[in-house]
Parts: sequence; structure tokens; C-alpha cells
Amino acid sequence: MTTMKAALHDGKGTMQLKDMNRPSLEDRDVLIRVKATGICGSDLLDYSHLVTVPGGHEVAGEIVEVGSSIDVSRLGERVAIETIGQGLNCKDCWFCRQGEFIHCSNKTSNEGGGFAEYIKRRADGCYPIGKNMNWQDGALVEPLAVSVHGIRRGRMNSGDTVVVLGSGTIGLTTVAAARALGAGKIFVTARHKHQAELAKLLGADEALPPEGALLKEAVLDITGGRGADITLETVGGNSGATIHQSFNITRHMGRIVILGCFFAPVPVDFLQCHVREHNILASICYSVIDGKHDYEVAIDLMDSGRVNLKEMVTHKFALSDIQRGFEIASNKSSGSIKVQIHQ
Repeated sequence: MTTMKAALHDGKGTMQLKDMNRPSLEDRDVLIRVKATGICGSDLLDYSHLVTVPGGHEVAGEIVEVGSSIDVSRLGERVAIETIGQGLNCKDCWFCRQGEFIHCSNKTSNEGGGFAEYIKRRADGCYPIGKNMNWQDGALVEPLAVSVHGIRRGRMNSGDTVVVLGSGTIGLTTVAAARALGAGKIFVTARHKHQAELAKLLGADEALPPEGALLKEAVLDITGGRGADITLETVGGNSGATIHQSFNITRHMGRIVILGCFFAPVPVDFLQCHVREHNILASICYSVIDGKHDYEVAIDLMDSGRVNLKEMVTHKFALSDIQRGFEIASNKSSGSIKVQIHQ
């Protein structure tokens, strides 16, 4: 069997480049030569754990081989890969039939992600990128689709006052998506100067510190005391501070969308939320909404130029230098926002 290079966590905080067998295809699969993969915060969480398959789910590449049931015309396609749900889907379960592939009841096994020379996925989870998009753009489709999904689940209306809590990758793509999809005023919290500057470039009206009363005061002032129509929490972590903050700044009967992942139980006082009749939605990854997949929406926004995320990618490294990429991505004092591995 032909081998490929792949980067694996060694369980000691180091990425090791190893030779692995190149994936073999089933009838619905395609083999993609990886061109660009983003390092996500979740990849950094796995950094010190021993793994046997490569990670990396923000992936773009070229289809170089197709399974027996896939039209050969797909060979050579430049695609953004929905690696987590549709790329592993069974097609037949109730969730797949609803377009909720992330919740598929019978996913095929995950043989590895984009920190490798090749990746295998279901063909229907590979979305052609637009002619105006390069590989860097293609690897940003995934985080943008996460934000598009949250905004669509939250049913953001044109002209809504929007608050985005957090200016990591998902916070920044949420600002960009909200602006492109018709938001009114957009407020964002940013801990670092370079994050605040980019948030404004992507469409935020105000970038304010996460601590203190400045955000609440600004939102109440612009809305005549009502509060935000929709708040999108993108921080997660081990503290409930941003949950409470969202309760404080969202208007009565407003919408709160939780995009951040919380890794420990957090205490939440629901009385304020209850009295205000907040609508709280959890949002994970992407799906088909109103007949269109979030990846398709994200690609349309980028290819048309309505969303330009080029400034988000602050660092690029070769697969052979992935260890350095992880070190930079882990250290926000480096000025990194999105680090990508290019091949």
C-alpha cells in the first residue's frame, strides 16, 4: 500500500511527522491531496494527547481519486471538505435525511484529517470552492460555516443589533458573516489589540474589552436601553462568565446562540434569562438550513467578495514544520490569529 506523510501528536506536546498508509477508498469516497489546513483551537487542546490518526478539520485540497460510485468528472476539483459530519455520513439515518450530518447515527470511521498529505472523505461532503478563492480561502470555509450556522440558527434579521463575545477565529468569522448577512450595529469583545483591529476590519462597529461595563453601556446606548437583538457566544471554556454576560446584554425576548464549547459544568442563574424570555440555542458545526448547506453559503460569501478573510491568516507553515505552527498558534503574544499548514 502506498504511504504518505502525516503529523501526529506524540502525547508530550510535540507533533511528529510519520509515514502512514494512504487511505483506500470505498465506493462513495474520494481521496483528496491536501493543500491547506487550519490549526483550530480544538487541535491545540489535543496537542498533548497521544493520537494514532492525524487531526485537522479545516481542510481544502484537490480530488485525485474517486470511489466506484463517484463520477470521474470530480477528479481535479478544488474542494473545501466537511470533514466532521457529511464527510463521514451514512446517508440513510434520520439525521442525514434532515441534512443534520453532524448528528449522523452511523458515521463511517475517521481515518484521519488534514495534517497529512492525503485525506479520505465521502464525496458529498466535498464542496467545490469558487474560482476567486485560493487554498487559503478554502481552508477558511470551515470556520466561516460554523459562524454562518450560528447566525442562521439564531435567525438573525436584517438590521439586528448583534453582539459577538470573543475574537478568536470563530468570533471573527461571526463578525464577518453577520456583516455580510445584513446585521445592523455589531459589537464584539476582544482581549488583544490585533484581534480588535481585525474585528473592525471585518465589520464590527465597536471592539471592546471583555471585562467591565463598557460593552453593556454601549449596547444599551445604541438600542435605547433595550439590549442586543442577538448575542453570539464564541468563547466557551471552563467559566460561565460569558453566559452571564450574554444574559445581561441581550434584550427581552432576544436570542442567545452558544457557539463556544464549555469543557466543564458551569453555574448559571437562569432567573434573569427566564424573566426576560431569552431564546437560547446551542450551535455546533453546520447543516442544511432552508435547503442550503452552511458550507455553500460560506463559499458563496467568500467567492463573491462579500466576506474577505485574507487578513485572518497570520502565519503559514509547511507540513514538515508543523511543530512550529502549533507553537505559534498556542502563543497569542505572537500576534497569531489563524495559522495554516500549506502543502
